[in-house]
Amino acid sequence: MARGQLRVYLGAAPGVGKTYRMLEEGQRRRSRGTDVVIGLVESHGRRVIEGLLADGLEIVPRKTVTYRGAEFTEMDLDAVLARRPQVALIDELAHTNVPGSGNAKRWQDVEQLLEAGITVVTTLNIQHLESLNDVVEQITGVVQRETIPDEVVRRAEQIELVDMTPEALRRRMVHGNVYKADRVGAALSNYFRVGNLTALRELALLWVVDKVDDQLDRYRAGHHIDTTWETRERVVVALTGGPEGDTVIRRAGRIAARTKGADLMAVHVARSDGLAGADPAHLARQRVLVEELGGTYHQVVGSDIPTALLDFARGVNATQLVLGASRRGRLAQMLSPGVGTTTTAESGHIDVHLVTHEEAKRGRRPVRITAGLTMRRRLAGFALAVVGPLLLAMVLLRLPVRYSLATDVLSFLLAVLAVALVGGLYPALLATAAGLLLLDWYFTAPVRSLAIDDREHMYALLAFVVVAGAVSTVVQLAARRTGEAIHARTEAETLSTVAGSVLRGEQPLQALLNQVRETFSLDNVTLLELRPDAPLTPERHHDPAAWRVVASAGGPPCTAPGEGDAEVPIGADLSLALCGRGLDAADRRVVEAFAAQAALALRQQRLAEQAAAVGPLEEVDRVRTSLVSAVSHELRSPLESARAAVRRLRGRDAERDAPDRAVLLATAEESLERLARLVDNLLDMSRLQAGALGMHPQLVSVAEVLPRAVDDLGEAGHRLRIEIPDEVPDVYADPALLERVLVNLVANAQRFSPADRPPVLTVGEHGGQVEVRVTDHGSGVQVADREQFSPPIQPPGEYDDGSGVGLGLALSRGLAEAMGGDLNPDVTPGGGMTMTLTLPTADLLDGAEPPSDVEIQPADPAILDRLDSWSRHEAADRS
Repeated sequence: MARGQLRVYLGAAPGVGKTYRMLEEGQRRRSRGTDVVIGLVESHGRRVIEGLLADGLEIVPRKTVTYRGAEFTEMDLDAVLARRPQVALIDELAHTNVPGSGNAKRWQDVEQLLEAGITVVTTLNIQHLESLNDVVEQITGVVQRETIPDEVVRRAEQIELVDMTPEALRRRMVHGNVYKADRVGAALSNYFRVGNLTALRELALLWVVDKVDDQLDRYRAGHHIDTTWETRERVVVALTGGPEGDTVIRRAGRIAARTKGADLMAVHVARSDGLAGADPAHLARQRVLVEELGGTYHQVVGSDIPTALLDFARGVNATQLVLGASRRGRLAQMLSPGVGTTTTAESGHIDVHLVTHEEAKRGRRPVRITAGLTMRRRLAGFALAVVGPLLLAMVLLRLPVRYSLATDVLSFLLAVLAVALVGGLYPALLATAAGLLLLDWYFTAPVRSLAIDDREHMYALLAFVVVAGAVSTVVQLAARRTGEAIHARTEAETLSTVAGSVLRGEQPLQALLNQVRETFSLDNVTLLELRPDAPLTPERHHDPAAWRVVASAGGPPCTAPGEGDAEVPIGADLSLALCGRGLDAADRRVVEAFAAQAALALRQQRLAEQAAAVGPLEEVDRVRTSLVSAVSHELRSPLESARAAVRRLRGRDAERDAPDRAVLLATAEESLERLARLVDNLLDMSRLQAGALGMHPQLVSVAEVLPRAVDDLGEAGHRLRIEIPDEVPDVYADPALLERVLVNLVANAQRFSPADRPPVLTVGEHGGQVEVRVTDHGSGVQVADREQFSPPIQPPGEYDDGSGVGLGLALSRGLAEAMGGDLNPDVTPGGGMTMTLTLPTADLLDGAEPPSDVEIQPADPAILDRLDSWSRHEAADRS
């Protein structure tokens, strides 16, 4: 059976018209004869949507799911599968199903329909994508708990963006086409601000652009299209690892900046043998520069650099390629065209830019041909080159039997090979010259003369020179390759050790400095930073007042770069000073790589410190946003109740019976009292966030505070079961704040408990702490929501089953934590929510004496008797 196709209508925010477009698509397909049904559509009371629903499309009835005593409706997946339509319209792809359904998420239901061969048309908002969850939270201040993996949406055959400007969407909301009138004001001032909608719209557009890029790449790969399609500017800059890379990157960045939305990519082609490579210090610094310009860094391996470079550029559909001008000399360019010329000739439709730089005039650094051999071996080779041919000539002349010239040439060739193995190329060349003179003087007719009579002898001597030179060169290259391999392995082991020390949990910057000191046996390694006010004089290199020690490892740190035995500059304002010994060229290259990583680690460390400093400010802003949202939600109900009661009292039928007037007055009074409590909570929350809430902690008994909290609740407070033992340890808390916490917890529990099952308040001791548990039997809180319960404020409406987690509970938890306690939600067995208030006892004060003004007041026996009688009375009522 063929898999069904998925079509997604993606929007930036609710209300842009996704459901409308989905229903229009269903009507269009039905008019063509396609079997279309509505699996589930949420109209949210919108007249336009309800009109389309009533326009002939078949609707599969929903199923009812009972969860914690409440009934919910969900899509009947089994009914849709049994109906087997050609197309199913299913709204809100990221929806979380009620516990007890077959699947946890609606997108999993859609996957089953697709596997059954049913095409699905659905809707989704951009904020529900998993990859954008944290970005949306940062923009809007609202945590999106219903998310869907990006891969599920990316697998869709069609994704259509339903776009609308923020101004048009806000006008649609004002006209009542999105939310009901009582919700429009709060929505426009919070989530649906112009800035939020603009940012969400940009996120949606960019995500769809990436999706289109993926589709284009798959098409080009499937049709084997190697030519560049200039659908989007992509600038690729090639890095050699040399010092000219900074100039080339900045030039490429300016080219990319000229086109809005252009991509900047840097690529370095490493040799496939892994022996000779670029300077890692330069590459590390240039990688940071590319990322600062908004680009990405890539590294590929290839033996042919132009081919590897062009393969990468064509693979990413690059439109422009930027290279630095060649650093080779004129003679080298005459012998070989070079990377730039070859790349330009083979680039095809890709534009190639050659950027001039200062290094282009200096040529490449000459390669040390004696690399890989120690000085002792080279001296021994020269000595052998002088003595060896003379000894060999004496041996050959004293032999009793004279051999042919070919045998003499092969003997001297073996001697040259031995010299090359010992001392390298230059001693071998010296041995070759000495061997040539000895062969011509003693073994070629006429002897004891440099003249050569026979052409065959001349050819033999010439062949000796060529073969000896070639063998010497090959031996030298092998020795150099061996040295490079050993050096590369040492560098790799060193870098691996550094990475391991960082991954073990050490501070990255300190780990790098310690590893440099240990690897190169140094006394001290110091990272210095130039002060902003340092004078621009040559003496500042040795002036301690111009530098600041950022980090140090080992003995006493250097106070200026000039104090060290070696210095590795890192940019214009950072320098790494080394004390203990100097560095040779090979060691300096590794240290420069470490220095670049140290600069990057310092940058990350400072960014983390800035983020930590900004964190409290972001939290305050989040609190303010949530506070406004919570207040607007919590205040609306008592205000509307009081206004309705007053309107009825002042209306035309104001002359009403005394009982009716009493009921209306009681309603108004109750609403105003609730409003007053909310205002008190709001003021206390503001003081708590500002750190200005006065606290007077003392040892106090919960049994004393509890009756006052119950009395504050009035008649509603007597609808409470209390279970408290005879002896409860005193807690260290502010009596007034503790009373406020208890009032809020009990009031919240009574609000959501059924009339026949009143809340239960239990006091007990556990682990040296006093626990006050307030249990209700309402609809409760889902596990995902309970895990997200975090102080100080949760925006209203996040708990779909109406758990009532709002300003009161937020303030309660904030007060509990201010008193050294905690407040956590939990599931009530049988349905409901249990709030557990934990407070420290005198035993948890870490042995410290309480303040001198603490009054240790034993519990009043009369109060305990009152609670005891109250509990017995409630037990009698229950029986």
